[in-house]
Amino acid sequence: MSPVGPRVDPVAAGLARRRRRSGERGEALAAAHLESLGWTIVSRRVRMGRDEIDLVAVEPATSPGEPGTLVVVEVRTRASERYGTPEESVDAAKVRRLYRAAWHLSTLPELPDGTPVPPLPIRVDLLAVDDAPAIGPGAGGPAFRHVRAIEPS
Repeated sequence: MSPVGPRVDPVAAGLARRRRRSGERGEALAAAHLESLGWTIVSRRVRMGRDEIDLVAVEPATSPGEPGTLVVVEVRTRASERYGTPEESVDAAKVRRLYRAAWHLSTLPELPDGTPVPPLPIRVDLLAVDDAPAIGPGAGGPAFRHVRAIEPS
């Protein structure tokens, strides 16, 4: 008798689970970090057609009377830099997809879950999370590097 369905490589399945858990942990750490800076997290893991936005957040205004900024945040997490930094894992195609998702988001009155989309200027950022840096500030705990207004090439 042959097995039903495709064969699943248990090693690959385990790696995928660990990667997904690492990403979820990184997104939770990133959201908590942004909230500690006064940002408001509007939503997490928002599907925009074929694209996914890790975090949709509002950065408060820097001056009274100015509007805040709606920010599409791509979160990249690494437990080590063995395979490069989190920033290096974002290529030009990914940035283009983020901008496509941001444009789509800007055309909607509300998110798929019914949350209203604030009518604010929009920006795309990258938040790199080093989950366990060995040296420097935050050694042994998460360290964050925020790249504002990443640009498509």
